[in-house]
Amino acid sequence: MTNNDRGLSITLFRYIFTEAAFSFLVAFLFFFFIFFINQLLLMAEEILSKRVPFNQVMLLLLYSLPAIVAMAAPFAALVGILMAIGRLSSDNEVLVLLASGFSYKALYLPVIVLGLGISLLSFIANDILLPIGTLEFGKLYRKILIASPALELESNTVKRFKDTMIITGEASGKNIDHVIIVDRTSDGERRIIIAKYAELRINQIYGNFTINLYNSFMQTFKDSNPMDYDYVRSKLLQYSISQNSLSQVFGSLGPREMSSADVWKEIKKKQNIINNKIENKQMSLFEIVLSMENILRQGDIEQPNRDKLYQKASLFNKEVNSLKDIIEDRNLKLYKLEFYKKFSIPFGALSFVFLAIPLGLFARKSGQTVGFGFGLLIAVVYWALLIGGQTLGSRLGYSPFWAMWLPNIMAIVIGTLLGLERIRQ
Repeated sequence: MTNNDRGLSITLFRYIFTEAAFSFLVAFLFFFFIFFINQLLLMAEEILSKRVPFNQVMLLLLYSLPAIVAMAAPFAALVGILMAIGRLSSDNEVLVLLASGFSYKALYLPVIVLGLGISLLSFIANDILLPIGTLEFGKLYRKILIASPALELESNTVKRFKDTMIITGEASGKNIDHVIIVDRTSDGERRIIIAKYAELRINQIYGNFTINLYNSFMQTFKDSNPMDYDYVRSKLLQYSISQNSLSQVFGSLGPREMSSADVWKEIKKKQNIINNKIENKQMSLFEIVLSMENILRQGDIEQPNRDKLYQKASLFNKEVNSLKDIIEDRNLKLYKLEFYKKFSIPFGALSFVFLAIPLGLFARKSGQTVGFGFGLLIAVVYWALLIGGQTLGSRLGYSPFWAMWLPNIMAIVIGTLLGLERIRQ
């Protein structure tokens, strides 16, 4: 390759890369605006209506940005690249490129580099910035919650604070009609409290709030013997919730808010616990089988031994079902789904490259408009496949890897086939 050819290739690379990057930026601003407005509406419904200070609302929005960026980038890559390639194709620039002696490699290479860069940036936002933003969001939300507990106790809602569940009726400010509280006492007894009317009281010094329950009824009982219970009626009952209990709302991170390394550590830890449970359960099954074998070896299948055999068989079936539940641990599957999701969504931008280029090449006129429309349609289908895969993985035992990566693999396979067909033509 001569210096002139090399220089022309670099110029062409920059041109296509710049065109695709600009279209990506336009699409990214569109998706960012959509997700940002959605977050703002949620804030308006949950926080702004409770007269939370404006600066705190802005901070909450700031801490929400990593999640918005992580979600907007892959879809913006799809729509942006479709728009860019569609314009190049409809303006016959791709035809000129091929007629000048360049191959489709000159078109694919800069767009693949762009897609890889977008995927890496999206992964960083999802794996590093998102956990940090979530932690800060939780800290600020707890601070707001301590100052205004009515923010959490809204009309007709069910809220959990550690071991406490509060069910509310209609709420107006700090006054609530028809409250039900389910919790446990310090002795481990189950407690149910029903009140016709409740009023919130805030203690800023100790960082907790008290619910004054009027015309209340309280019943306590043990789980082992629910028929043995105590109850009391009261005109006024004070129920306090501490700051530590409030912190449980955001106190522990789920897999979505963790980094991929932390999620993988949790998966390993949970897998070891499950493996130990499986070994213990297998030993229990082995002992049951041995005891059944001893009964059968006695050769005496009269009524006493027959009853023992039936009992052992029933216990064996229960242990087998229990073993299946341990193996199909739903919590572990959720962690695995989130682990693979942390990679599949960011690198969806790269997989979309292989689909967007051949689809954009089929554009004949109004390439950007057609690319934008096709991009939105594919984004909806992709998101539906992700949700469907997550449902199959968490409820029906479908492989977490395939549940999260199948949409990307489909995009690459379909895009590669379309690309080969386009090259053949």
